[in-house]
Amino acid sequence: MTSICVYLGSRNGNDEQWGALAEATGRAIAKRGWRLVYGGGRAGLMGRCADGALAAGGEVVGVIPEQLVAREMAHFGLTELHRVSNMHERKAMMADLADGFVTLPGGIGTLEELFETWTWRYLQLHNKPLGLVDQNAFFTPLLSFLDNAVTAGFLDASTRRALVAAETPEALLDNLFDTP
Repeated sequence: MTSICVYLGSRNGNDEQWGALAEATGRAIAKRGWRLVYGGGRAGLMGRCADGALAAGGEVVGVIPEQLVAREMAHFGLTELHRVSNMHERKAMMADLADGFVTLPGGIGTLEELFETWTWRYLQLHNKPLGLVDQNAFFTPLLSFLDNAVTAGFLDASTRRALVAAETPEALLDNLFDTP
């Protein structure tokens, strides 16, 4: 079974569109018969994504550090919930369980997970695809910055191409495994 790790916020954001996006992403993964892997929280977009996948009959695996069980309100209704010692174990387990990575809106934790996973790919620690759902141009400023980093000579164009983007979860999932 294909497993997709989704990085996303533990907050809801200021607009309902982000919650709807999280739920749609979970549903889209489940409807493909794929497994959702994520941070194991019930709060914010994380919980909405998990609930979307579960409502569509999907398998959902959460990975949460003990210190965040209460803070992110661990989701105990998942197919599997792994409780680990720390964030390093969380990210390593999520990466090991995943065949590909999708990033939705979130804050510094979400971006840190994306960039670490992308760095691991750059270092050839894995060759799994990575993508962003750029709904309503949420990630467009980041993508522009990355394109500028290529132009300025700080990022190789092939490394930049490894991070794909699409406006909807369905479009991203349809093309995720075609990543160069």
